[in-house]
Amino acid sequence: MADHGESGAPDAIPLAGVLTSTGHRHVVRVYYADTDFSGVVYHARYLEFFERGRSDFLRLAGVHHTELADGKHGEKLVWVVRRMEIDFKGSARIDDVLTIDTITENVSGARIFMAQKLSRDGQVLVEAKVEAAIVSESGRPRRFPKEWVEAFMPQG
Repeated sequence: MADHGESGAPDAIPLAGVLTSTGHRHVVRVYYADTDFSGVVYHARYLEFFERGRSDFLRLAGVHHTELADGKHGEKLVWVVRRMEIDFKGSARIDDVLTIDTITENVSGARIFMAQKLSRDGQVLVEAKVEAAIVSESGRPRRFPKEWVEAFMPQG
């Protein structure tokens, strides 16, 4: 039977992934629904894999989408992706086990700049640069709280 990356996958990574000294690591499996007619991951699905990595990074850093939407921080807040640059280097296939690494490169005012890599068995398949922002319910930019900056920046 084919390995499909299981032997290279980290053992016992929790559902939301793990925080690392440089950011966040998340492991996902490619399912049939992620692929096109040829069994290769459909290009738009990589955006969803990256979104899972960023969302779980936020969650483990103590920032929850539901709390933001409920106004826990004084007003209703929303994360928005402002810009994304993607470099496709290889393809993933059905049943592959993929690792998504997310690091914060910079936080400036209301914006956060992140780098993400999606790999299989150590081979980088897709890289992304993401610029996201935190905005009010009406769409106005809001500064990152100081404690968030500390939670997102690499510790090493």
